[in-house]
Amino acid sequence: MAVFTSVDASGLRALLSGYELGELVCFEGIKAGIENTNYFVDTSEGRFVLTLFEKLSVVELPFYLGLMRHLSERGVACPTPMFTRAGELFSSCQGKPAALVTRLEGSDLSDPSPAACKVVGSALARAHLAGQDFNRRLPNPRGLDWCEQTAPLVLSFLSGSAKALLVENLAEQRDFVEGAIYAACPTGPIHADLFRDNVLFDQDGGRPLLGGFIDFYFAGDAPWIYDLAITVNDWCLAPGHPDRCFDVQRLQAMLQGYQDERAFAEAERVAWPMFLRAAALRFWLSRLYDWHCPRPAALLRPKDPAHFEAMLGSRSQPLPQEAQLP
Repeated sequence: MAVFTSVDASGLRALLSGYELGELVCFEGIKAGIENTNYFVDTSEGRFVLTLFEKLSVVELPFYLGLMRHLSERGVACPTPMFTRAGELFSSCQGKPAALVTRLEGSDLSDPSPAACKVVGSALARAHLAGQDFNRRLPNPRGLDWCEQTAPLVLSFLSGSAKALLVENLAEQRDFVEGAIYAACPTGPIHADLFRDNVLFDQDGGRPLLGGFIDFYFAGDAPWIYDLAITVNDWCLAPGHPDRCFDVQRLQAMLQGYQDERAFAEAERVAWPMFLRAAALRFWLSRLYDWHCPRPAALLRPKDPAHFEAMLGSRSQPLPQEAQLP
């Protein structure tokens, strides 16, 4: 998504020679994001997104690309990875593992309506159910183990109160993850990064139409309810509120949309506040790391970690009744 690795037209033509996707027409680097290099690539046969994987290995890619293909084939709105002439879901470009996926129509929503939130909730539940029979497994790469490994790298940059917030939440999350309630929550492949900029929408006379979910490269096996917690923490906030509290209409619409497709388990209702905290903690840590330990990139724009610090502080307080699972 940020451009870490530059690709020119000759490099793209060489890549496309390994696919049956036509001839190169035009291409453009994508500015958003901070993990991989992405380009829009148009050919005589269609419109695609090229991803060069800056961190992920060829061992991990079959899970991510296979999951996207699996979900797409089951009617989930997401990009479809393209097979090479040799029948593989990825190849290489500029010495990096690379994949071409279909480019979805639409754009992201900066100010989603409750109706859009409900659509996303429903689609997320359907994606969870569609992934149940996916035959590959990958533990959540940004789960608690990753949080515990990353925290020491950023602690020296934090004030006393921020350090205490981080250390206390890590300890409480470890107790939670090792407990019976966590173990009872239904688990499967999750997107794990379903922010507003990873969902595309079209409009139909004011009615939100889902274009699809994109950027599955943080996916992994984890409790489904954790995926929903990540999503509501971004989609359902009250605009401009310093404590990152929820907009009740957005939140209840998303939860209802999800529940319309899959009923919540009792363990999920009990665990919901802790998963909201886990989601805030994970993204606070990743933003702290990207802010204080950045990698060079032509279009890299690290995001301010203060947003998720404030959110974790808020989520560490008792959850209001209107924010509980229905």
